[in-house]
Amino acid sequence: MACEIKTWLMVLILIFSANYLQQFVNGKSQVPCLFIFGDSLSDSGNNNNLPTSAKSNYKPYGIDFPMGPTGRFTNGRTSIDIITQLLGFEKFIPPFANINGSDILKGVNYASGAAGIRIETSITTGFVISLGLQLENHKVIVSRIASRLEGIDKAQEYLSKCLYYVNIGSNDYINNYFRPQFYPTSQIYSPEQYAEALIQELSLNLLTLHDIGARKYVLVGLGLLGCTPSAIFTHGTNGSCVDEENAPALIFNFKLKFLVDHFNNKFSADSKFIFVNTTLESDAQNSDGFLVSNVPCCPSGCIPDERPCYNRSEYAFWDEVHPTEASNQLYAIRSYNSHNSGFTYPMDIKNLVEQEIEMELDFTSQLSASS
Repeated sequence: MACEIKTWLMVLILIFSANYLQQFVNGKSQVPCLFIFGDSLSDSGNNNNLPTSAKSNYKPYGIDFPMGPTGRFTNGRTSIDIITQLLGFEKFIPPFANINGSDILKGVNYASGAAGIRIETSITTGFVISLGLQLENHKVIVSRIASRLEGIDKAQEYLSKCLYYVNIGSNDYINNYFRPQFYPTSQIYSPEQYAEALIQELSLNLLTLHDIGARKYVLVGLGLLGCTPSAIFTHGTNGSCVDEENAPALIFNFKLKFLVDHFNNKFSADSKFIFVNTTLESDAQNSDGFLVSNVPCCPSGCIPDERPCYNRSEYAFWDEVHPTEASNQLYAIRSYNSHNSGFTYPMDIKNLVEQEIEMELDFTSQLSASS
């Protein structure tokens, strides 16, 4: 009986989500452009030609995506793909690796699978594009936008209306802090100290973004890292979440939310920051009505041509660490339109894009430095 109730709950949620999305996919976008920074939760193809093992441009990845495997680490759309649709964009934001021409005026996706805030994160997988390098790529794009709009002032006004989405930090734990055999960070820092070090580095990167025109920011917190199928299998917890991996993520989220308050006070007139909490107060046994939440739909590392599950909408996880499109759809809807300050703080994305921004700072010197 409980399983039947959960199945109907998922069906109702997905029907509602599909109808909700349809309201926004037609018409003018709510912001002129969207810039995406992050890791495999947002990557749409930037890793495809990099010398790294962190790739997903092969089947069964993309099995439910219209264009097939593209480098997205899920079966269909990522959460930011769906947010892009909710914002009214006609097309998904292209990856930096494939960007050309006037497409830059709609935005760029810089996210790189396995990337972290720290440059050494995931170095064992090969070369990935850390957050700092993603910002360097963004400076190049901003310079091109300034050229296309025939001047710094016009570019500054244009960029102030855009949305900047930052979803990164998971790999700084999964492919760094939680792997003492390869990285020394867990011997150097306590969980509290490590979270603070990450937040300080993230803060510097956000200030750089501000210096080159960013004014509306979405900062996404970490999920429950100890509730991924990978963590559950590695620690042999018989389906239960791993508390020692969840606790550091929650410390990071607490500090990230505090950073949002700090920046909103610091830049009260000319910038707005929001925090998105993806932990959802759920555990691996009872996750948003999903029938299966502690094993992946695509097993065995989701190797090329692996046969995934058929009932993908009932699974919370696509592979050992990445959510299914069904999970992404729920997270995206909540991020975009939520009346719960525990999930989006101090407002949701829908309200953020409606905020009026006063331009006060000039970033001519920043563009000159990156040219």
